[in-house]
Amino acid sequence: MKKWWMSTVVVTAAVIATVVFAVANVLVHDPVQVDKPERGITALEAKDVDNTGLKATLSAMAQDRRLGNFGAMITDITTGEVVLSHNAETALTPASATKLLTAAAALYELGPQDRIVTEVRKKDRTAIIKGSGDVWLTHEQIDSLAAQIGTGVDTVLVDATAWKDKLLPGWDPADVDAGFVAPLEPVMLYGGRLGATSGDVPRSHRPAFDVAEALAKRLGAGTVGYTDSSEGDVVARTESPTLQKRISMMMEDSDNVMAEAIGRELSAERPVEATLDVLRKNGVDVNGSTVVDNSGLSLDNRITPKLLSQVAAASVLALPVAGGTGTLENRFNNTPGAGWVRAKTGTLTGVSALAGAVPSKSGHVYSFAMISNGSEIRQAREALDAIANAVREA
Repeated sequence: MKKWWMSTVVVTAAVIATVVFAVANVLVHDPVQVDKPERGITALEAKDVDNTGLKATLSAMAQDRRLGNFGAMITDITTGEVVLSHNAETALTPASATKLLTAAAALYELGPQDRIVTEVRKKDRTAIIKGSGDVWLTHEQIDSLAAQIGTGVDTVLVDATAWKDKLLPGWDPADVDAGFVAPLEPVMLYGGRLGATSGDVPRSHRPAFDVAEALAKRLGAGTVGYTDSSEGDVVARTESPTLQKRISMMMEDSDNVMAEAIGRELSAERPVEATLDVLRKNGVDVNGSTVVDNSGLSLDNRITPKLLSQVAAASVLALPVAGGTGTLENRFNNTPGAGWVRAKTGTLTGVSALAGAVPSKSGHVYSFAMISNGSEIRQAREALDAIANAVREA
């Protein structure tokens, strides 16, 4: 008899409240209770399961024409048995499912409690913000920095030299105004959003400057600009949320800026290479995949379902809940997977992906990674969701 240990699992009519998958020894999300619990399960006993029927079902579903050029790998984590391998070693465009690689590598290398420190230095009457990678500063943090600095500042400058390339291969510059990304600078307010703190709203073309400008307004300083030097004494500092919290924020609404920032915590100069190096070091097979960014925004990314399947469950508790939260809020409604499936979506023109994990009714837990290319998005999503629902029903 296999046993899959969970902390208390609270289930409502539509939404799992807490599901703890101890995968890669990393827990990424604090338990969240959604609505009043109807029942709890502790130390769930998994039944011995014959996956023969599920394999046949999934093999047939993988032929669905709505999926276009389709690759998938689905594994019974409880036993290690692969229940679907369909073009699993064919590299496809994964869109935002790429973020699973970024999250797994960061957790392996940095640990869930890692934080970024942003410092302000002062020389004479000039305050200099040293950008260190925190792209989610808040208005409250700017207020705190201003209070720590006090008076005697005429000029606020920002040192954004920690990162080099602002836009990456395969990115469309129009995506900045469309709200999908901001030029990559190592300090931002709310990911560089203009006029809002969340969502796909237009992003700033000079996000680090905006941070300096916001601080200058609070200090009554009349001059704002960039600098390539961070001289002076440290007079103020602020910390980011923990890595586990930032990964949850990134996954919830598939934030590209935050994904790129997390990748640059591994290496400011070579974030993608560092991501793959960390995964290799931890036994993940990255062969056959080509990765050009940490967010999945580029159409030039080519990742195998096999690679995604190896990391799909590592940050499962940071992933949206089917029919409940984030990018899955409006999917899986009134289906078996609602409240049970946790997954990262991926969407670009002609691209749909879904990767994550789901406990089946048998008590076994399955990881899945599915990528559809050359398909109509709505139809592909329906087919992907149907496969995840079938696994839930097993």
